[in-house]
Amino acid sequence: MQESNQSSVTEFILLGFSLSPWTTALLFPGFLITYLLIILGNGLIAILICLDSHLHTPMYFFIGILSLLDLGYTTTTVPQMLAHMASQKKTISFARCVAQMYIFLMLGITESWLFAIMSIDKYVAICHPLRYKVIMSTWLCGIMVIFCGLWGVIAALIYTVFAMHLPYCGPNKINHFFCEVPAVLKLACADTSVNDQIDFILGFSVILVPLSLILVIYVNIFIAILRIRSAQGRLKAFSTCASHITVVTMFCVPAMVMYMRPGSEASPEEDKKLAVFYNVISAFLNPVIYSLRNKDVKRAFLKVTGWGRAPE
Repeated sequence: MQESNQSSVTEFILLGFSLSPWTTALLFPGFLITYLLIILGNGLIAILICLDSHLHTPMYFFIGILSLLDLGYTTTTVPQMLAHMASQKKTISFARCVAQMYIFLMLGITESWLFAIMSIDKYVAICHPLRYKVIMSTWLCGIMVIFCGLWGVIAALIYTVFAMHLPYCGPNKINHFFCEVPAVLKLACADTSVNDQIDFILGFSVILVPLSLILVIYVNIFIAILRIRSAQGRLKAFSTCASHITVVTMFCVPAMVMYMRPGSEASPEEDKKLAVFYNVISAFLNPVIYSLRNKDVKRAFLKVTGWGRAPE
């Protein structure tokens, strides 16, 4: 597997979780069930939004995109993790590692900016309700989603190229359950300080900038909510924002810790826990927090399935 030149590694070994066989046997069905529920929950939301015309609004359009992104980046990592937990072979080729790294980053960065776009939608809905349909037009929503996607494609390409152009001459054991940038960089046979700087700068643009935008928008939203005279109206507006804030916190804060701290300060076990949280847990909880408890979604589900009258 290694030749005389430095860039000789043709495959990596993913060590996964440092657990006993008994603990692994217990975790495997848990991760499998969670992944199946992610597919079911996010897939159901995406289908309902497509089929029910009452959900053809900007808010549900963005939620549908979020569900598809969640499906994509969990499918990029979790099936491989389950396969490695169930077998002795834990290798991944260099090319597949690069592809997994790029796709995961592209979808994750797109989702990070999508959260900022969704906060803009909340702002217009609460602060300019009478002009909401005019401002949040189909054209504008499409342009904003395309912007998120293009930024994800470009930033992920920069991340991946800077990480994988380095020489990898062994060892080839990645202390992680998938090819995530910080874990892979530890195997490089070269100085990675430039990569740390690139990661910090890109992390600023793909995590801190959207988070700052969300923060500024929510300050304005809360000011507008406090001006609402009705206590019931204020409570309804706050509850509308709570789901979005919860989802953003679950995804962006662990990702910021992972990608913006120096590689020398990273702990492999902590990194794996953070990755599970923003890769698996957030994708599992997003449908529950955002949609499955929503009356509009319940009404659409009952209408599409024909199982009975929707709740009023």
